[in-house]
Amino acid sequence: MNQIVWRESYKIGVDFIDKEHQVLFTTMNKLLALSENEEKSEWVCREGVKYIKHHTEEHFEHEEGYMRSIDYSEYEIHKRLHDDFRFKTLPALEEEMEESSYSIESIRHFLGVCIGWVVAHTQTEDLAIVGKTISKWTDIPRVEEKDALEATIIQITQEMFHMKAKLISEQYAGEDFGKIVCCRFLYQGEKKEKWEVTLVYEEQLLLKVISNILNTDYPKVDDMVLNVTRYLSRQFLEKIREVFPAIDLLELEKECLLTHEQLVNSFEREQPACSLLFDTGKGYFAFCASSIGGSMQGKITTEINHQNAMSAIKEFLVKEKAENEERKKKILVVDDSDFMRSRMIQLLSPDYDMIEASSSISAIKKITVSRPNLVLLDYEMPVCDGRQALEMIRSEKDIADIPVIFLTGKGDRESVRKVMALKPEGYLLKTMPEADIKKIIDDFFVKREQ
Repeated sequence: MNQIVWRESYKIGVDFIDKEHQVLFTTMNKLLALSENEEKSEWVCREGVKYIKHHTEEHFEHEEGYMRSIDYSEYEIHKRLHDDFRFKTLPALEEEMEESSYSIESIRHFLGVCIGWVVAHTQTEDLAIVGKTISKWTDIPRVEEKDALEATIIQITQEMFHMKAKLISEQYAGEDFGKIVCCRFLYQGEKKEKWEVTLVYEEQLLLKVISNILNTDYPKVDDMVLNVTRYLSRQFLEKIREVFPAIDLLELEKECLLTHEQLVNSFEREQPACSLLFDTGKGYFAFCASSIGGSMQGKITTEINHQNAMSAIKEFLVKEKAENEERKKKILVVDDSDFMRSRMIQLLSPDYDMIEASSSISAIKKITVSRPNLVLLDYEMPVCDGRQALEMIRSEKDIADIPVIFLTGKGDRESVRKVMALKPEGYLLKTMPEADIKKIIDDFFVKREQ
């Protein structure tokens, strides 16, 4: 890590608040540098943490005073967030560091939580003080709730991640779009009703966000990334709750991290009431919500709390690594012939995760949501043939780099020339022996890995 970058977008336009934010960023940067130093002094870290805590509490008091002076309508909500952080989160983190004699691991945990909370809070709640974020949605007809939620998520994504999101599926069902980080939260409302909300992030999206925050090219998901993500997610959901007063996500009861396998298992039991998939251009993320009694009831796994956060995150990273190592490459076979699709699936499914589509239009939808590692595309299809399908794939920048191998029943020179002129990764004759088809595909992935 280098440092948290203070950006113009973090400014809310109130001079003393912006200056105090900058001081907080600077102090966290100094502690970041210390956390990378194996020879760091425990006393220096203690003093650094003490200063961050003192400055944060002082800043909250000043900011709350300003909100009262302008009769800010959301003062109570904003203050509640401050109180939760200063009276619950910070003391618990400080206790954790005391118990471990200010180990590098505990300081990384402290910083990850602080960075995630402060950056997200600055981008959402603090901007709201000066009217730079979305207004509340009130009295929304039920049929329009989804559209309002979609618009809210898109705007919060712009504010918090500085990325333009677009909805690509209203029925995300846990499809595998690559390596993910999945945060699940259980909330209890005013009338004791419960909701479970899950945010699913593609790893490359998170690494881009964290790299921007920390002004470095962050190479992999580790404990720091997970802790920043946890608190970005909490603020994300808090903003949604504020915008929709009818959603009583008042108290966070439980929190956990899920591997992709655990996520899929929960979706197989029952689909959540709301499940939206978005594309930011830098990676995918999904928002899934259900009331208790719905799809995700009782599916909180190892709960993360202040006492076990470091060990729970370590456990998750180990599980995730093992799952990723075991994960099969995903192949989409596109053919209007049921027999041909069945033949390819039977041949390849022992070693690959197979999905299928019977038309080019269906294939584009499957590619967009599931992001296969390879597409086996029939060249001779009715209505929209393989040439047109490949042109559609290559015209969409988010899926343009997905490799395509043509399936063709014609092996004469002219037919092969037409196929290869489209510059696929290769072609397979449907009349080839199955062993040869399997070897070509195996060799393709070996070369890709190399």
